[in-house]
Amino acid sequence: MAKGPVIVLTGTPGTGKSTHAELLVNESPIPLRTINVSEWVKERGLYEKYDEEWQSYTVDEDRLLDELESIVAEGGLILDWHSCEVFPERWADLVVVLRCDHSKLWERLEKRGYPLKKIQENNEAEIMQVVLEEARSSYPPQIVIELQSETMEHLETNVARIVEWIKQWSTNQESS
Repeated sequence: MAKGPVIVLTGTPGTGKSTHAELLVNESPIPLRTINVSEWVKERGLYEKYDEEWQSYTVDEDRLLDELESIVAEGGLILDWHSCEVFPERWADLVVVLRCDHSKLWERLEKRGYPLKKIQENNEAEIMQVVLEEARSSYPPQIVIELQSETMEHLETNVARIVEWIKQWSTNQESS
């Protein structure tokens, strides 16, 4: 039995995934660790090439999944990434899609120094609900939740809600 749930925390870049993950690790009633998948890919060289124009790595998905398999099996994990469909359905206990108003998202990405083309593409993806649709088509509807992530209040409410979900998950594990 896994010692904790596997939570996929996803959303367009700039929606607050890493901030949410950090707070969840601190506030979770059971120990969780977080993997920022983008950083993980860079650190471990799990990519095929670096795309200068988009300033991003082309991920070697097979190697990524091989590296993560045993870690995911242990449970108690938050996978923080802008994509979720690559993760097998059996991995996820909860998929959280963070959403942000596109004008606020634009500001956040500008502050990160993203090139205009990348800001535009991410903004369009957010408007078109690309990540949300990806989550909905990859996982059972009952484990996918969509949360707004624009203010500190949203952040606190979202984390509290996920902490409650973790408590419920733990209770269900004990009684099964």
